[in-house]
Amino acid sequence: MKVLGALEPSELSNFYNAIDVFFNPTLRPQGLDLTLMEAMHCGKPVLTPNYPSIVGTVVVNQTFGYTFSSNVESFVDALESAVKDGPKMLQNKGIAFRKHALSMFTASKMADTYERFFLCMKNPRFCQYPLPTDC
Repeated sequence: MKVLGALEPSELSNFYNAIDVFFNPTLRPQGLDLTLMEAMHCGKPVLTPNYPSIVGTVVVNQTFGYTFSSNVESFVDALESAVKDGPKMLQNKGIAFRKHALSMFTASKMADTYERFFLCMKNPRFCQYPLPTDC
């Protein structure tokens, strides 16, 4: 494990291509983390805290990576699981994770979601799910 700190945008592709698993060390709950989405789209499994915002949207099952509680013992257990799984399993998790990302997090879906959000603010009818146009 090597701590790198902030990277320039031009360094990101080399970074993601060089790693086996992306470790997100945040110790506070947050919204949807863009670094996790970057790792997903690059086909890298993640090692990340099991906050609801992460396990509810990104690491929805263990096929995509490893989650841990906010304590050292849980982190060590998750890290040992990743090491034990080895490079081939990590690669398979990354492939599955990327497939999930491409089905869930696209520019088109983001634009549609924002459009729906703004329509909902204007007219509550658009707040109902699913709409006939969603199918």
